[in-house]
Amino acid sequence: MDKNYRERFPDGNAARKVTRVLLIAIVALAATCTSFAQENTDLKFKGGIGVISVTGIAANGAVNLNIVRGASPGAPWRIADLDAVVTYDGRIRAVGRGLLLASGNGIGTNAGQSVHATLFCGAAATATAHSSNLAGVALQADGDFRIDDLLSPPPPTTCDSPVLLIRNAGGLWFAAGIQKFDEKRGEE
Repeated sequence: MDKNYRERFPDGNAARKVTRVLLIAIVALAATCTSFAQENTDLKFKGGIGVISVTGIAANGAVNLNIVRGASPGAPWRIADLDAVVTYDGRIRAVGRGLLLASGNGIGTNAGQSVHATLFCGAAATATAHSSNLAGVALQADGDFRIDDLLSPPPPTTCDSPVLLIRNAGGLWFAAGIQKFDEKRGEE
């Protein structure tokens, strides 16, 4: 062994202690990094798209409804703004503004509706639905609403191809959330 090493660690116990401390520090650092990585699994939605009930008319005259993940559309609705966060444990917090009927004699009203949120995870053909309380929350006169609930069943920790729909108790969808991606994603 080198003379400097023997002078610093003459009996070997000090070297073992330093090694133990370094190993504990590495394990603690790894656990902290894993914890931070798991906390960043929230799904965020910023902005919304009101439903357009019909996607077109086939050559034979049949109307093509705007069905999303198996959910049928309501009448045309518009939404001014939607912010939603779904956390890793299935909690959803959604704030919507101006969800109002966009057609017919009730245009510009809330049509007396209550809404809930449904998060779909997976490809369109095999998506699983995770909903807040189906009784929903009543739309305010100006179409504003707030949902603070747990999704049932809880979504998986990784939700592939997420789609967030705002629906009524009958299951018709009125608006969809626009997924917000981490700003750092585009910089990589």
